[in-house]
Amino acid sequence: MYVHMKGEKVILRDLTSDDLADLYYWKYEAEDREHLKWNGPYYKLPELAMDEFASGYEKALCKVGTEEPRQILVIETEGKLIGTVNWYWEDEITNWLSNGIVIFDSKYWSGGYGTEAFKLWTDYIFKSMDVVRVGISTWSGNVRMMKLARKIGMIEEGRIRKARIVDGEYYDSIKMGILREEWEQRQEPAI
Repeated sequence: MYVHMKGEKVILRDLTSDDLADLYYWKYEAEDREHLKWNGPYYKLPELAMDEFASGYEKALCKVGTEEPRQILVIETEGKLIGTVNWYWEDEITNWLSNGIVIFDSKYWSGGYGTEAFKLWTDYIFKSMDVVRVGISTWSGNVRMMKLARKIGMIEEGRIRKARIVDGEYYDSIKMGILREEWEQRQEPAI
């Protein structure tokens, strides 16, 4: 099985080895790397050579063509890779994961691309995995991410005050989430 979800603006699809050069470009070489200021800027980006970087995606590439749920998908529009969506376990025992999104090319910010991609991704997670809840973890300076999470129905569930340092200033760590039953209720057509 290959994952390929088409929205009005974006396609979410399986990561291929051909995408690795684009991902590397956006992380390490592009002039426009504004996304690094918002996507976990409190973590230092490791300096990796292309082969080291590519080896980090081997597990994801092995899932392509299988029934196994994907942990990362590429966001594409007009045949161009513009970002990725991913998830990671917060607590596998309680079926709690966090999902994320990054739109690399800032020309596609605030145009509905991220909203559509994040909604498709969250729906994919709930449909392909037996999870009770899906959430995000971000920092209080990332207003766009919190707004995006609210748009798809997530609510703020936790705020850890002054837990992140960005550009020498303290910010809160924000946890937002949505439960399966809440997601399913939002997807039902209005009567």
